[in-house]
Amino acid sequence: MTINLSNEFKTARQNFLNAVQNNESQDVQNELYSQMINELFEEAKAQAKTEAEGVINMPTADQKLNAEQRKFFNEINKEVGYKEEKLLPQETIDRIFEDLTTAHPLLEALGLKNAGLRMKFLKAETKGKAVWGKIFGEIKGQLDAAFSDEEAIQNKLTAFVVIPKDLVDFGPAWVESFVRAQIDEAFAVALEAAFLSGDGNDKPVGLNRQVQEGVSVSMGKYPEKEAKGELTFKDSKTTVLEFTKMYAFHSRTEKTSTKPSRSVAVTGNLVLVVNPTDAWVINAQHTTLNANGVYVTALPFNTQIIESEAQAPGKVLSFVKGRYDAYIGGGITVRKFDQTLALEDMDLYTAKQFAYGKAKDDNAAAVWTLKVEGHTPLEALEESL
Repeated sequence: MTINLSNEFKTARQNFLNAVQNNESQDVQNELYSQMINELFEEAKAQAKTEAEGVINMPTADQKLNAEQRKFFNEINKEVGYKEEKLLPQETIDRIFEDLTTAHPLLEALGLKNAGLRMKFLKAETKGKAVWGKIFGEIKGQLDAAFSDEEAIQNKLTAFVVIPKDLVDFGPAWVESFVRAQIDEAFAVALEAAFLSGDGNDKPVGLNRQVQEGVSVSMGKYPEKEAKGELTFKDSKTTVLEFTKMYAFHSRTEKTSTKPSRSVAVTGNLVLVVNPTDAWVINAQHTTLNANGVYVTALPFNTQIIESEAQAPGKVLSFVKGRYDAYIGGGITVRKFDQTLALEDMDLYTAKQFAYGKAKDDNAAAVWTLKVEGHTPLEALEESL
């Protein structure tokens, strides 16, 4: 079930993202997040009822679920107790993860991985060089990998799921899709915001945060990166020079007291994250009409642009694919709170998962100021009105 997002939900989502970008208090963020979920619920509820009451063959849809899924969503009101946390069926979790990475290009580009529940993973840094030689000849080069066993900080990510009591009458397939749709959208918004600008305090360390050796972390919060420069897209020559500076910065790892700087393969792996309102301005700056009368849009060096509502207007974030660790941990536990709601004819559930995110070093990502002549960032435009 794909939710057609209403304007009310989009407004609530933007209010939540603005609070994240402006470092509002956690209480303010929680309140706006709840408002966003409420709008999502209303849209999902109306849509699910319309579809379920139509010509949909519910028995056929139910048959697509396996026995575990059918049992869980058939008995969700009975099986998920008030004090009990129960794991969603694995097949449903797999579909949620698939939807997260296919419907949200940023999460796919970050290489979001579904790790084990304990969030324990290996990080590797390769060194050495490969040398050409004769087949079966002497080994002239050696590639070593230094592995470190890292226990990730488990940052809890919680989404609210609301199920109308009469929705269970539509069959387990509809309950499953309704639950999955709400978790998909809620988790995607929260993950994008955290992976881009999370301060590391009970949430992932975002790409726009300083992670260099010896960085000063205050009360669990990592400081924001300062802009490395400006992107003006003034003309083709200027654009190439600006991108050359960007690629040069990302082409080497950070030098630390224990590790020397080494080269990084950035060709075809550099991503620019922009706010959707800025994307059109950037595209306009590098769109040309070719000899065949066709408009062609292309950035230097085959750079990829990804739009995200969670990216602050007027700023561009660049990162190298494979140089940010983005994980969500294990299964999704669901807990029912049927005794705490004042809402009529519906049950509230919380869906909980663990997330981890942090750049491999400070050179993995950078922030740039967008300064295109004649363009006023949306944020500044709204303040002037």
